[in-house]
Amino acid sequence: MTDLSIIIVNYKSTEKTLNFIKNIPKKYNIIIVDNSGNGDLFKKIIKKDNIKILETENNGYGSAINKGRKEINSKYFFAFSPDVQGVNSLFFEKFEDVINTELKFGAIGPRFINVSEKSHNQSDIKKKIGQINAISGSAIFFDTKAFDEINGFDEKIFLFFEENDLCARLVKKKYKIYQLNEVKVFHPKGVKKGVVKLDDKNIYTLQNFYGWHYMWSKFYHFKKNKISILAYIYFIPIILKICARILIYKIFRSKNKRRKYQMRFKGLLNSILNKPSYKRINL
Repeated sequence: MTDLSIIIVNYKSTEKTLNFIKNIPKKYNIIIVDNSGNGDLFKKIIKKDNIKILETENNGYGSAINKGRKEINSKYFFAFSPDVQGVNSLFFEKFEDVINTELKFGAIGPRFINVSEKSHNQSDIKKKIGQINAISGSAIFFDTKAFDEINGFDEKIFLFFEENDLCARLVKKKYKIYQLNEVKVFHPKGVKKGVVKLDDKNIYTLQNFYGWHYMWSKFYHFKKNKISILAYIYFIPIILKICARILIYKIFRSKNKRRKYQMRFKGLLNSILNKPSYKRINL
């Protein structure tokens, strides 16, 4: 085996996970952390010496990667969401080439195609390896020593901004974050394109769930990794905007839209009050 291991986080995405591991060379040890809680993956996966499955309670993507990290001994590891597309043997060769350089890094990611520049920051495409503040957690390559030095992902974060928080802490420890621009992947976005197939009612529930956690995690990340008082100042206009929309949609009796912003407000309020990221759903 090489000095690189693979961690895959599975949540009710058995078929995607099975297809994903087909593209991983057999020389790598693979740890699949299954957050599904239904045992489906155990039933369908073919037992192999280089694959280990960990069944665990769903405490979020970052928590799952932390658990997977405890099962590996390699100097480097990759963490993946199984719905990332474009991963193959050449993909791994490019990242292994980086290991053989003198580049000091904490984390490196590939370049993502078909993403919004507004919502997904990327490095200068003209550079083969571009420095960046944070990279997407759906495909992220770690120096294990650096990962351990900051104690991995913050498990208080259930969803959203976990990679931003981790990268911010790596940078504080003088590690660099890079993007390997010649390696390109595609990651589906949005609840209708995600790993779990849902009907319209459940999509609405999941969107509200995402909104709650997005606001909780955004404030938590800002307060933790920036000047605390600035986080409160930054979020004042956001709070006013959310409250205004709740009032407008109440006046116009738009129940679903009002509910959407109420959930965002509740998530943000819980974070401001230092309450845990507790909200869960079971779809």
